[in-house]
Amino acid sequence: MKKAIVGKYSTLFMSLIFLSACGAQAEGEAFNAAQEINVITREDGSGTRGAFTELTGILVEEGESEIDKTSSAAAIQNGTNGVMTTVSGDPAAIGYISVGSLNDSVKEVKIDGNSPTTEAIAEGSYAIARPFNVAHKDTLKEEAADFWSFIFSAEGQEIVSGEGYIESIKDAPAYEKRADLNGAISVVGSTSVTPVMEALSEAYQKIQKNVSIDITSNGSSAGMTAAMDGSADIGMASRELKEEEAAKLTHQALAIDGIAVIVHPENPVENLTVEEVRQIFTGEQTNWTAYVQE
Repeated sequence: MKKAIVGKYSTLFMSLIFLSACGAQAEGEAFNAAQEINVITREDGSGTRGAFTELTGILVEEGESEIDKTSSAAAIQNGTNGVMTTVSGDPAAIGYISVGSLNDSVKEVKIDGNSPTTEAIAEGSYAIARPFNVAHKDTLKEEAADFWSFIFSAEGQEIVSGEGYIESIKDAPAYEKRADLNGAISVVGSTSVTPVMEALSEAYQKIQKNVSIDITSNGSSAGMTAAMDGSADIGMASRELKEEEAAKLTHQALAIDGIAVIVHPENPVENLTVEEVRQIFTGEQTNWTAYVQE
């Protein structure tokens, strides 16, 4: 217990140091266009980061390698909630999260004049969108195979839509319940996919009451690794699978999701182009003055 308390206050202390060091405005302080932009990004291995950097041109090819040009001054947050908490407490901050995780604590910015609505993502007019993939190795055990079937059933896809995402299968077949099953299913991976997976899991366990589903939210790369090495039944990724992952795994998109660019609610910036987003996150533009309409 004492160790846990010490760890809690150490984390708080380090957070205060970070906010001071990066020049973040104190909570409640008004937006100032001359303030330096505080860029908030996700950790390496995050599917959201991988998709975001690729779709916005932050990830560039140099020779035979792909280089992530995210600014070295960017603050890293491990998870969607960390990004939202940081941006909601700092009027000078900008970050990105799954559209399905948006709430009133932050404000989404239009991209090339388009809001990240379901319609805009579906028709392709909202530029920053990606699939939510699930994957597994070899043949799934009976209870995991049944849950997989539920995910891609009409009932499962209705849950996907109800959670604010675009279903991956139109006119999906109805779920056909197998005989009562027993067992445990492990699902590991993307923090962005986790909320919709939790909703799917909750609904499924009401049908199969003797099946438990354990969801570990630790990033897309970790999810694909766990699926490949067999330590998880199902892996989650909020990006396209890498070539070596796809070669070893059976995978399918359970939903299509947009990535929202978010700022503090007091930030007056309403619209950015994809190129402007790239410039901000690579550090080519470092203050808000250029983006605030007079």
